[in-house]
Amino acid sequence: MQPKSIHFISIGGSAMHNLALALQQQGHSITGSDDEIYEPSRSRLERAGLLPAQMGWNPDHIHAGLDAVILGMHARKDNAELLRAQELGLPIYSYPEFIYEQSRHKQRVVIAGSHGKTTITGMILHVLRHHRRSFDYLVGAQLDGFDTMVQLTGEAPVLVVEGDEYGASPLDPRPKFLFFQPHIVLISGIAWDHVNIYPTYEQYVHQFELLADSLPKAGTIIFDDTDDMLDVIALKEREGVTRQPYDVHPYRIENGKTFLKTKLLGDVPVLVFGEHNMKNIAGALAVCERLGITEEQFYEAIQSFKGAARRLELVSQNEQTTVFRDFAHAPSKVEATTAAVRQQFPRHKLVACVELHTFSSLNKAFLSQYRDKLDKADAAAVFYSPHTLEMKRMEPISADEIVSAFDRPDLQVFTDPTQLKAFIDAQQNGLPTVVLMMSSGTFGGIV
Repeated sequence: MQPKSIHFISIGGSAMHNLALALQQQGHSITGSDDEIYEPSRSRLERAGLLPAQMGWNPDHIHAGLDAVILGMHARKDNAELLRAQELGLPIYSYPEFIYEQSRHKQRVVIAGSHGKTTITGMILHVLRHHRRSFDYLVGAQLDGFDTMVQLTGEAPVLVVEGDEYGASPLDPRPKFLFFQPHIVLISGIAWDHVNIYPTYEQYVHQFELLADSLPKAGTIIFDDTDDMLDVIALKEREGVTRQPYDVHPYRIENGKTFLKTKLLGDVPVLVFGEHNMKNIAGALAVCERLGITEEQFYEAIQSFKGAARRLELVSQNEQTTVFRDFAHAPSKVEATTAAVRQQFPRHKLVACVELHTFSSLNKAFLSQYRDKLDKADAAAVFYSPHTLEMKRMEPISADEIVSAFDRPDLQVFTDPTQLKAFIDAQQNGLPTVVLMMSSGTFGGIV
């Protein structure tokens, strides 16, 4: 890959700053701008010498000597730097477009779905790395043993991508996963989300159908066989496309530890737990086999997989209380994660807390999707910030509306993080307790 001069408009985003770091490591000259940059992006960019000297947009950053401009979703169509780049006729890419252009010669694998895609991608990368395979990747969370969430080289024969359904850029609202043109697609499941982008369930599902339709002849679609909608999408006739369903990997739990049941190696211990993760393992195994990894190699490697950051991550543990945090925020994720902890700790008191933080979760019309999702918890709480509602310009929500939507009369609703913490502390009354904190946010700073 010849060194290039590349400018990032909106360099502070999670994927954007990781791509910037990865390209700098490959010897490219990187610059970038943004109007606000939060941690951990800020510190990582600063250490690499890529943090903009000033926040804001400056068209003087854009010049004819640039080989490419990469445009983040956070920017607007009237962004001053974007307008200058268009005026100069510079190549402008969304980051999925750029990654595809640099990976045309590679075998491309996309992991998609409403839930589990980060973990499945992480499992595949962990197994490939364990066996010293050469590969490039894009994943949506920090993984143990990986410096960045993106790697892009000229040599690796395979690209493994976590593909999400968010829009690619302000200039092209199509889902990111459609730009990668994969040879292998795994879809982990479909549960309506992102209602601000896809107002109806049908519109949301259609994006995954388009992804499956994009497969070439000799392509493969791997899918969760227990998902009714995926059956409809995956079983559609596509010339030359192989269909491969998967289900929950057989497993057992003993003394709070999970073991995979295998014909080849007997019981194999793993560090992750929950039925949804047993599905994730089955999906990852199916992909790895397509990439030339044997079952024996897969089971050898998967034993040391610790999970992705904030995916059922152990925060603290003592004799009485165990605390997990999880990125779960969509209803299907909340239900699966709560069920997983209940199954792993059947004799503990389970205190489950959900933060309403995303556009979907704060949308009154969507709230009913959370009905019964916390039923497996012994005590449950919901937290939201009125300030977040204001920032997102959304209607106020009352505690009564939230209790009604979750259909749980004993549900506690908090807008003050100190009161939520007091509630959690009060639940730990001498019984062995598991506290589960589920959010894409921080519960007002307490997690």
